[in-house]
Amino acid sequence: MSKRHIGFNKPYLTGKETKYILESVETRKISGDGLFTKKCHEFFEKKYGFKKVLLTTSCTDALEMAAILIDTQPGDEVIAQGYTFVSSVNAFVLRGAKIIFCDSETESPNIDVNKIEELITPKTKAIIVVHYAGIAADMDALMKIAGKYNLYIIEDAAHSIDSFYKGRPLGSIGHLAAFSFHETKNVISGEGGMLVINDDKFSGRAEIIREKGTNRSAFFRGEVDKYGWVDIGSSFLPSDILAAFLLRSLRILMTFRKKKTYLELLSQEP
Repeated sequence: MSKRHIGFNKPYLTGKETKYILESVETRKISGDGLFTKKCHEFFEKKYGFKKVLLTTSCTDALEMAAILIDTQPGDEVIAQGYTFVSSVNAFVLRGAKIIFCDSETESPNIDVNKIEELITPKTKAIIVVHYAGIAADMDALMKIAGKYNLYIIEDAAHSIDSFYKGRPLGSIGHLAAFSFHETKNVISGEGGMLVINDDKFSGRAEIIREKGTNRSAFFRGEVDKYGWVDIGSSFLPSDILAAFLLRSLRILMTFRKKKTYLELLSQEP
């Protein structure tokens, strides 16, 4: 008897992705921060009220930017739930942090907020909050703990586009947040991610870290007469071709919400 292979995921395509990609190519600006990247930034900032967003090449990169932005140092401790993907914690380990794992809730993989305070020490720097499968963690309790102990909250919202907590979009509550547009998610660009900056003090430096540690973005806005190397960083920004694919996916976001089930959506021809 033959065995049928069941794939892990099936990306939903409309057939119009290549049209958007061609438009991007025809702009002659296919590196980072082109026309389609700007349109994606505008979409998220207007639709969800995020203070500032920056597309990245992956959710992992967005988390690595977050680790740099909160100035993670060797010896710092970062609390994270034990049930998550490696990127959630690897980004902080790369900066020298020690990960302190917290148990999940009994009824979900999300972090058990009732067990966090017993793990906090003078070395604790941040709490990584994963909204597992787009199900919101208890953000009221988490932000209260963060305020009490002067900690940062990093939302790993990889699965959480268009998910909400008490009417507020996930990714808009913590100091920083990271989203994924990997092909296994419901809004995709093949590979891709996004950093959300909800604390204004991180906005300027986030642009610099994303542009290899240079103030190149300020230069293109005419704020400086030349740009140079001013901080640590890496090349975290994606090609505008990926942004073009993503924009098409974003424009059919409401289609996903109207379908009764995801399987119903996948059963239809693009």
